[in-house]
Amino acid sequence: MSTLRDTATRWLADGEPAVVVEVTEALGSAPREAGTRMLVSALRCAGTVGGGHLELKAIERARRMLAAGDAAPQSAHYPLGPALGQCCGGAVTLAFTVLDTKALGAWPKAAPRFHLQLYGAGHVGRAIVNALAPLNVIVHWIDERDAEFPADAELPPHIRKVCVDTIEAEVREAPRGAFYLVLTHQHDLDLRISEAILRRGDFRFFGLIGSKTKRHRFIHRFEQRGIDAATIARMTCPIGVPGIDGKEPEVIAAAVVAQLLQVSSTSTTSMPAPLRPGTPSCAS
Repeated sequence: MSTLRDTATRWLADGEPAVVVEVTEALGSAPREAGTRMLVSALRCAGTVGGGHLELKAIERARRMLAAGDAAPQSAHYPLGPALGQCCGGAVTLAFTVLDTKALGAWPKAAPRFHLQLYGAGHVGRAIVNALAPLNVIVHWIDERDAEFPADAELPPHIRKVCVDTIEAEVREAPRGAFYLVLTHQHDLDLRISEAILRRGDFRFFGLIGSKTKRHRFIHRFEQRGIDAATIARMTCPIGVPGIDGKEPEVIAAAVVAQLLQVSSTSTTSMPAPLRPGTPSCAS
């Protein structure tokens, strides 16, 4: 699935008249923040500025502009409680702009929520990719088995498959502060990838699929290999937000993606620096 900006690009290229509705100010309890956009054409809409009566009014106004051929930008202020009967109680100002090259040029490209290296194209890996498809993230999906991946045409542009023989070597290709999920088909492969991630050390999130027993066994291996205990402690295993029952791949994927979103919404100020080549990784 593409971003809303990508959708706007396609509508403009296809010559479909549309209006960009943007939240320019949100006061108090409002359904969406400033900068949120939606697209409205005569027959369809994409995105949302919050739903409810507010969005209905926005769509009506945008379609009146299109029907009248009015290209002049407009703005409207909506007190959500008194004027629209919504329980939010805040107030929202919306801007209405005809979609053209200028409007598209003024539409910033939002930074991705996170860069993820996802190791493993099995059932859970595929379910996680499906859950990430509509989100603004960058995913490198890595496996040594090309047959496990869907066809390239079935993947959204922000998810790229990487099929290589020595997949643990891909760890060094990730940017600083990357997210990692390790869920391959072999425990020894999980171990090699996990060790490479821990030795690099500058991950924002590292999740390893498995039970508490697997966690303890891996920790023992890492300690034997001299990896710093504080770095090992940052490994998340089992993965997924707690309290969600079920081992179906889709249930696991929902819990894991929720966890990734939680982490990406927190501060990055405490993220460790990467280990320098030659720096001992064990505690002194």
